[in-house]
Amino acid sequence: MSKIPNTMRELIVKAAYMAKHGHMPSALSIVEIMQSYHDIETQDDVMILSKGHGCLALYSLLVIQGHVDEKELLTFGKKGSKLGGHPDRNKIDKIYASTGSLGHGLPIAVGTAIAKKIMKKNGKVFCVIGDGEINEGSIWESILVAVNNKLDNLICIVDYNKSQVRSLEPKLTTQMFESFGCDVFEVDGHSIKALTDVMKYTPLNGDSFSEKPRVILANTIKGRGIKEIENDMFAWHHRAPNEEEYKRFCEEIYES
Repeated sequence: MSKIPNTMRELIVKAAYMAKHGHMPSALSIVEIMQSYHDIETQDDVMILSKGHGCLALYSLLVIQGHVDEKELLTFGKKGSKLGGHPDRNKIDKIYASTGSLGHGLPIAVGTAIAKKIMKKNGKVFCVIGDGEINEGSIWESILVAVNNKLDNLICIVDYNKSQVRSLEPKLTTQMFESFGCDVFEVDGHSIKALTDVMKYTPLNGDSFSEKPRVILANTIKGRGIKEIENDMFAWHHRAPNEEEYKRFCEEIYES
């Protein structure tokens, strides 16, 4: 079993503790999603974290990949740091798009996927969005454009952590994306095997792809790995741990 998720979770908690702020639960829920991308990505692929407030997961992955030093991660949220509360493409080379305002990342991903088609470039475009983010009209406008342009090189991953009270049930969410013309897969968002299998999946339709954008509905738990946060995710939405909580959380991460 890979130790990367535990390491990422420890880095997330450590960065939030040092900064005294940060969206820990939102980052903790997408750890396996980010690792799964890391496991299957090629040099031609692109990742866009549309739910930018979950950036600590992206930053921790960049530390593991060697693109960001751990010492730099611990400057998160501080004056002069390259690592702010939302990803900034102008400060870190491996960040493809600056995101944060919900609903903006998927339109960028769709435009990138179209550009790859026009320029006949290889690689897929992955975009992680939040479940509450699908309330944004720009998400559905983007999906329509993606379907009309047959963007089978686009993979949209929904972090369905059920923290958004207006979120639809998974069945209805799946039906909505299918009704727009997407290939939809519902998986355990904390199973790296399930995630990588569907990320790598090649539709069998004669000798061609399905010509549909792919949507992965990843069932996740907000605050995954730390029971106190899982059980009270709203109280912890933008709260940092104190010293005692920090030490206890790190111990719990490696016990799980």
